[in-house]
Amino acid sequence: MGKPFAASGRHSPRSPVAGIAGAVSSWKPGGRCLTILLLLAGVVFPSVLLYCAVDHRHYSYRRLRSDLNDPASLSGPHWPSFAAAPDTVEPRLDKILKEASMDDKTVILTTLNSAWAGPNSVVDLFIESFRIGIGTRMLLDHMVIIALDPKAYERCILVHTHCYAFSIEGVDFSGEKHFMSDGYLDMMWRRVDFLRTILEMGYNFIFTDVDIMWFRNPLSKFYSDGDFQIACDHFFGNVTDLGNRANGGFNYVKSNNRTIEFYKYWYSSRERFPGQHDQDVFNTIKYDPFITEIRLTMRFLSTAFFGGLCEPSKDLNEVCTMHANCCIGLESKLHDLRVMLEDWKKFLSVSENVKRSNLVSWRVPQNCSIAALFRTPSF
Repeated sequence: MGKPFAASGRHSPRSPVAGIAGAVSSWKPGGRCLTILLLLAGVVFPSVLLYCAVDHRHYSYRRLRSDLNDPASLSGPHWPSFAAAPDTVEPRLDKILKEASMDDKTVILTTLNSAWAGPNSVVDLFIESFRIGIGTRMLLDHMVIIALDPKAYERCILVHTHCYAFSIEGVDFSGEKHFMSDGYLDMMWRRVDFLRTILEMGYNFIFTDVDIMWFRNPLSKFYSDGDFQIACDHFFGNVTDLGNRANGGFNYVKSNNRTIEFYKYWYSSRERFPGQHDQDVFNTIKYDPFITEIRLTMRFLSTAFFGGLCEPSKDLNEVCTMHANCCIGLESKLHDLRVMLEDWKKFLSVSENVKRSNLVSWRVPQNCSIAALFRTPSF
């Protein structure tokens, strides 16, 4: 049998306070008073250290806030330039992706600019939907918000854990980008190219627009045999029907050679279709023989589970996500997204019998007009 720990040449693992008290108790004159004083010191001294540590943390946070509000500091460590140091981008991004990824290297991604990042704006509604959804709260741990400008990044670090600062020298992604404007198109195409980078780094992703509400965990609704799976403005009943009108605001993509080649092809196709939205280009190139040549397996997600204002999910017992598509203007989106969340909260509050009866239904669209679809392509 091994020797007791105290018999070895090592010190026994007693606390410093206990050790001092024991030593002093053997010293007779005034031993009791000294013991009490030293015990008090043992409590007060660590408390002072703890206070200093907390105060330093608060100082660091104030310093970070100050840096973020100082435009001159935003090219530093808190707001790295994507173009200035491309060799540092991938390690920095990979670190964030590793922290957020699921066991199978899947991450949830969304993009955010300052127009949608303010308090009580779209990003708050987006995060709230995860918190009140069924089986969705834990998915926030796996989501990375790609901040497109300094104000969006500042807001992100206040409301979320995993934030990545994406910037391109000479390109301004801040402010509301009006649909089909040059700034809007540039932002959408940059997104396609960025997602290709994620695939090349070996990560699967679920990309979601920030104006999509997550009401249920959608992972069980994805197809195991699909390389590229995309939501629809209009779904015609068959998951392989290329005639389904896809919407690029929500997709699940596996990292493999086929999807990487597809994203390269998609991005390069912008030159064949100048002035066109990435989504409209997708709805054209999905018929190209190249898709068959690379053996990409494409699946279209049913609006029964992945709905939107173009074609709402009819059954709140089945819905996973709802997109504020077929909607023009930020204020209109905000209004209808708030109504959407109110409808969901009402559904959660009723009895199981009422839920099964389908008496609770969507009150949207309201300010978002479905008729806009026939005048302008959706987004």
